[in-house]
Amino acid sequence: MQSPRKRTQSLRPVSAAAEARKRLRSKQEEEDYSDVCCQKCGSGQHPAELLLCDKCDRGYHIFCLRPILVGIPKGRWFCPSCSNRKNVADFALVQTRIVDFFRIQRSSQSGEKPSPDCRKKRKRNSGLAMSKKKSRKLLPFVPTEDSSRRLEQMASLASALTATGTEFSNELTYIASMAPRSANCPALEKDGMQVMIKDDMETLTLCKNMMELGEWPPLMVVFDPLEGFTVEADRFIRDLTIITEYVGDVDYLKNREHDDGDSMMTLLSAADPSKSLVICPDKRSNIARFINGINNHVPGGKKKRNVKCVRFDVNGESRVLLIASRDIRKGERLYYDYNGYENEYPTQHFV
Repeated sequence: MQSPRKRTQSLRPVSAAAEARKRLRSKQEEEDYSDVCCQKCGSGQHPAELLLCDKCDRGYHIFCLRPILVGIPKGRWFCPSCSNRKNVADFALVQTRIVDFFRIQRSSQSGEKPSPDCRKKRKRNSGLAMSKKKSRKLLPFVPTEDSSRRLEQMASLASALTATGTEFSNELTYIASMAPRSANCPALEKDGMQVMIKDDMETLTLCKNMMELGEWPPLMVVFDPLEGFTVEADRFIRDLTIITEYVGDVDYLKNREHDDGDSMMTLLSAADPSKSLVICPDKRSNIARFINGINNHVPGGKKKRNVKCVRFDVNGESRVLLIASRDIRKGERLYYDYNGYENEYPTQHFV
């Protein structure tokens, strides 16, 4: 990979003399840029990861940018000041539009009260959840009671997905040009994969069903000028609560080793590297895409972590869940250790 300090070469034909002058000028530019510092941290260290804006020539470390870049982008690159990124427009808070965006079952909007059987089932599940703490079983999220606030939560996610050109999906998707569903075989995991127990499977199913009915997780997507889109707890969340499932398009890791995407997640780490799989949330995804990763190498980063990433064998298919690793206060931002134990991706600069 070329050094990011090198300037984009002109495509115009040049004479031999002009080419010689260009080489000399290029050498001089290398010397001129030797004292360039990052506009964020003020350091000139790590020159191989110091990007120069193709418009203003100011420097930025790829790990100081928000959102963080995991690699040197191909082609021309413009800094945040020169990119003229428009402010993110809010998703219109219209109930019918939200229902259509997330494909919520419209029967939940009719105002009808749940049947006695439904209430009895919900109560039984709730009681099960209350007893899970001692046995370390997973807990379902508790939706916000205020339906208008749930609409605001959904609208915040819809705004982020729309701004990034991403379609909402709450399941793993298998595209013809990528990995087939048959490739997602937990038995291929090199060190073995934990099988999700029946009670936790029921809890996961309950969470999925609640979302289909518009009973949303208590999460709010906000836009931060430094971190980009990020996620905050909109109410208290207990330890071991299922936050969300990490979803997107499933592809072979070998096809994505040089991908510029910064949100890929390991799905299957096979003994045969050619069979390893990743989740790519750039086209289809849910709120998991906007939960930030943290530095998994320094104690300061670990203190911010309140969510853990766990892979399970769910009915013969590898799935990835984000789970609260401790009690999370209302208004607290969510951070998880991005593939920290596998080191498949450069996470040393995550904050």
